[in-house]
Amino acid sequence: MKQPCPSHVLIVEDDAKIAAIINDYLVDAGYRTTWTTNGNDAVSLVRQHGFDLMLLDLMLPGLDGIEVCKAVRHFSAIPVIMLTARVDEIDRLLGLESGADDYVCKPFSPREVVARVKAHLRNHHPQSLPEKAPLFHVNEQSMQIELKGQPLPLTAVEFRLLSELIRHPEHVYSRQKLLDCLHDDQRDCNDRTIDSHIKNVRRKLSEREPEIKFLHSVYGAGYRFEIP
Repeated sequence: MKQPCPSHVLIVEDDAKIAAIINDYLVDAGYRTTWTTNGNDAVSLVRQHGFDLMLLDLMLPGLDGIEVCKAVRHFSAIPVIMLTARVDEIDRLLGLESGADDYVCKPFSPREVVARVKAHLRNHHPQSLPEKAPLFHVNEQSMQIELKGQPLPLTAVEFRLLSELIRHPEHVYSRQKLLDCLHDDQRDCNDRTIDSHIKNVRRKLSEREPEIKFLHSVYGAGYRFEIP
């Protein structure tokens, strides 16, 4: 029986000693790894290759970790765990606003890093949803969502919105949380922007499956994605 291909983790860390330790622990845990020391190279690598997760140092030559994460979020929704020695609350908020999914603060246990990687991959990979949502398949690299094997005609923003909802069926998202998930420049965004995107996504889903209501409004709270 063919074994599944191990998840591929990109390590973006300019400290060779730290990177080597993380790499060894991840390889021992069964993951494939690629290491780079430069923020600009990290963005190019994510764009070119099918990584499953990125471990991203905050302080880097070239683009720093926050700028790398912002750049990657324009074309990919892979999990990003930020590695940082700067633990004050402002940096945490900046990192989350950039699109980071989690933090590990230095100094850290390599076992903790591996545990976080496992947890995020476990939560992220159900995006193909073979058990919970056989109707949908999400391809992060091509930024396409297929419904019953046929791609939906989604814009980049609609892709990010729907893929986030699909990853967490039954979860109620506030409009602000959905705005945060878009990872775009939000100066011109507001609640009406989210409502407009939801309306468009609903229409495109309904054109394919008119008998199924996937997106539900939750009065006073936001929106919820349901699997029939």
